[in-house]
Amino acid sequence: MLTEKEKMLRGELYDANYDTALIAERNACKVLCAQYNTMPYEACEERAALLAKIIGHTNGAFTIEPAFWCDYGYNISLGKNFYANHNLVILDAAPVTFGDNVFIGPSCGFHTAGHPVNVEQRNKGLEYAKPITVGNNVWIGAGVQVLRGVTIGDNVTIGAGSVVTRDIPPCSVAVGNPCRVIKKAE
Repeated sequence: MLTEKEKMLRGELYDANYDTALIAERNACKVLCAQYNTMPYEACEERAALLAKIIGHTNGAFTIEPAFWCDYGYNISLGKNFYANHNLVILDAAPVTFGDNVFIGPSCGFHTAGHPVNVEQRNKGLEYAKPITVGNNVWIGAGVQVLRGVTIGDNVTIGAGSVVTRDIPPCSVAVGNPCRVIKKAE
């Protein structure tokens, strides 16, 4: 029999609300995020070390401005030269992978979880999670929300305030709610 965590990582329905092991993992991660968010801004080395403890995989230089929140941390992978402005939220019940040279504006969210439309399942605390992948050389404007199962290709710009509900092809400029391609990237 699979654990709730194993179901989560497989993209199956799992008990997000009442499974004590997952609750403990989220709580431990939130404690680290809270510590990060209250550290003195000038404590650059200490802040970077704490982020490296939270995030599952990093590859070279990266910056995440406080406040930063995530659910587990171990499902997050950052490429080289990653930058996220203030108020980044990554709900990482499934993998969230960022390529190289990704720049994220303030108040953005990456949300891998989905909830059943069936009321009984939802009220039991069940949910599912699908990965999010962001390619190389991507700019994401302020206030963008990226939903479960989305892939954003290389060399993409996502306009501020967009809600990305479906894949965005490489070399595109996309905006809106729902986010849609409006032109080819230069």
